Order: sequence, then structure tokens, then C-alpha cells
Amino acid sequence: MARTGRPREFDRQAALEAALTLFWKQGYEPTSLSQLKEVMGGISPTSFYAAFGSKEQLFEEVVELYRSTEGRVADVLFDEETSPRSAIERCLRQSAKMQTDPSHPLGCLIVSGASNCGSTADQVVELLRTVRKKNHEALRGQIRRAVAIGDLPDNTDIDGLTEMFGTFLVGISTAARDGAKSSDLDRSVDHIMRFWVEA
Repeated sequence: MARTGRPREFDRQAALEAALTLFWKQGYEPTSLSQLKEVMGGISPTSFYAAFGSKEQLFEEVVELYRSTEGRVADVLFDEETSPRSAIERCLRQSAKMQTDPSHPLGCLIVSGASNCGSTADQVVELLRTVRKKNHEALRGQIRRAVAIGDLPDNTDIDGLTEMFGTFLVGISTAARDGAKSSDLDRSVDHIMRFWVEA
């Protein structure tokens, strides 16, 4: 009589990484539970809900995983040991390089993950908006710090400069998904940094 082997143990981390890739590629709303369960190792509905609670809770974990891995390119915006100009420039260049890397889905999960969601996903939309706002305020903080330490003139339009760099940062995602090359975006960073008029 053939012996039945032990069932394969569920690898939660591998499943989470697979979900990240799928959400990153498709976005929250278009990604179905059946697709998630398939890429996460063919787990049963019972195992899925026991491990992650719900699709929304899974996505929240995915966002945290993203922010601790590829999404770390924006962490430099919160670094006050780096000069403000260098912090912003490094963020833009690192983001362009990461988002055009073909080893994973193109673009940024934080920007595009909930771009096509309906009202049933309000919490997901707000989650990503909150992350983007934190990055935006970190940009503003670096520009304010630059004025305070004399790296930018006292009459600098802080809000205008923040919006310019912030719009460029989130726009990288669309450009990357539309096929922009890392080298092209890097040259664009050269141009946008020329708007940094030092005191």
C-alpha cells in the first residue's frame, strides 16, 4: 500500500512575496482572491483567511513588505544626516532605477496599487494616499531644512518646489509602466535638479 507523504508546509513569507508581485502588477481591485490563492501556492480558502484574515488585510501586509524592500528608495527623504539636495536627488534617481527594473513589476505599488479602485476599497485607497502624503511632507521638510541652513534662498517658494519634485516623483511610476528607460529618467533628474537654486 502506498504511503501518503506529509502535506507540504505553508510558507507564509513566500506567499506574501507572491501576493506582492501580483498586486504590484495588477493593482488591488483587479486582483481576485482566486488569483491570489493560486500564486500563493494553491492554498485553500480556509488557509488563506486563517493566515491573512482578508484580501484587504493581506494588501496591508503587502504594502509593509514593499516599503521594507523595494520601497526603501524613498527612505532617504526622512534622513536629516544627508544634505537636503542630496536626499531629494538620491530619492528620485533610486526611484527611477527601481521602478524600471525588469526583475519585478514596473512602476510603484504605492502610486498605482489603488488607481482603479471603486468605493468598496476606500480603506485601501486611503492607505496608499497616506503613504504618498508622508513622502510628500518629507520632501517639504527637506526643502524647509535647506532654507533654514542656507542651502536655498530665504525667498524660496517651498510649496511650489515641493509640488514640482513631488509630482515628478509620483510621475515616475506611469513613465516606467509606459516603457521609459532608467537612463532617460536619470537624465530627466539632471534637468529637474537644475531648479534647485542655491543661496
